[in-house]
Amino acid sequence: MKISVFGIGYVGAVTSACLCDTGHTVIAVDKDPVKVQCLNDGRSPIIEKDLDTLIKKYTDSGMLTATLDIKEAVAQSDISLICVGTPSREDGSLDLAYIEDVCQEMGEVIKTKDAYHTVVLRSTMVPGTAMDLCLPILEKASGKKAGKDFGFGNNPEFLRESTAIYDYYNPPKIVVGGIDEKSADMIMGLYEGIEAPRIKTDINVAEGVKYADNAWHAMKVGFANEIGNILSDCGVDSHKVMDIFCMDTKLNISTAYMKPGFAFGGSCLPKDVRAIRAKGKSTGLKTPIFDALLEANENQVTRAFEKIKASGKKHVGMMGLSFKSGTDDLRESPLVTLANQLLDAGFTLSVYDPNVFHASRVECANQNYINNVITHISKNLVETPEQLKEKSEIYVIGNNGEQFSKIIQSIDDTKIPVLDLVRIDPAIESREGYHGICW
Repeated sequence: MKISVFGIGYVGAVTSACLCDTGHTVIAVDKDPVKVQCLNDGRSPIIEKDLDTLIKKYTDSGMLTATLDIKEAVAQSDISLICVGTPSREDGSLDLAYIEDVCQEMGEVIKTKDAYHTVVLRSTMVPGTAMDLCLPILEKASGKKAGKDFGFGNNPEFLRESTAIYDYYNPPKIVVGGIDEKSADMIMGLYEGIEAPRIKTDINVAEGVKYADNAWHAMKVGFANEIGNILSDCGVDSHKVMDIFCMDTKLNISTAYMKPGFAFGGSCLPKDVRAIRAKGKSTGLKTPIFDALLEANENQVTRAFEKIKASGKKHVGMMGLSFKSGTDDLRESPLVTLANQLLDAGFTLSVYDPNVFHASRVECANQNYINNVITHISKNLVETPEQLKEKSEIYVIGNNGEQFSKIIQSIDDTKIPVLDLVRIDPAIESREGYHGICW
């Protein structure tokens, strides 16, 4: 395939050389004449292991060339990868001037080109940038329609500096967001011969994946340092602790707990985060991550409350009160906190949780807590789904109780709002009044 790569920075230089190494012909484009000359001389414009060798090999063979001329590059290629920089502004937002300029100039060339051309965004941009900024510029400048007259998509990179070439050939995943199937297939075709999970998705999701990855990597560094500081001050070898921590691929280094939803609760997580934070503070340490973790958890409860409030409905039917399904444990349940906020704000409440209702009626560990500590909530417990439906104007799904999805599906009026805190079942997501807390 004939490919033009826009931007001979870190991503563009590595991508250009590796594309040549997998059999493609590449024209690299940049407005900086020094970078263009560098590449045409067979030299890498950046320091990266083995990149000089690859660039020299393919400039000598003629498979890799560089130019200042955007028109020439687009005219002589089938697909263009945009790899220009997206630096930070002072307020933390991205400066997209380079992106806007490239899209404008590329659109003007596509306008005059008869052959079908595909534009791929490989620069890191926050979700929505491709569809809300780049696509309108391209369509206006070209006078053509994406998905019909030219291809369009997003293909985030997962390259680490100093191991970028290895990472190119051994990616954790290949993610392609295409405006249509033709665009997605063409982009995915760039990676023939590279073994990795291949994911085709929509463009906004592809953009979001990159940010989820990088934010998580940053969080891991910060978490390891913060827990390490505390452990060190306790006389504990933090590396030994984290070596054991990382051996757990069932819960720790895994998909467990990694789906957006409601706040954490129960007898362990809130208590132990507070305890390890207090231990750090007792030795004079600052614990900004653990501070923020508890604040973020409280914010998720507030988010649910504000969404209920915004519905304008006053009688809330809550499904689930325990902190997770399959238990009657109400210790630090965020659903109890939410119920308290609703009652304090003047909402009326019906709560259907079979496990908690049963515990309130029989002698058990939680009976006293339910009947005597949270009396104001327990008196709103209902025994059956029919009782829940009698007055409810909005339903809140609080945990993954096995009956809850069926209850929602049995409600005839699909306009009644549903706030789902756990994403319980795709079958109810098409309902007119359905809302997820953060999806």
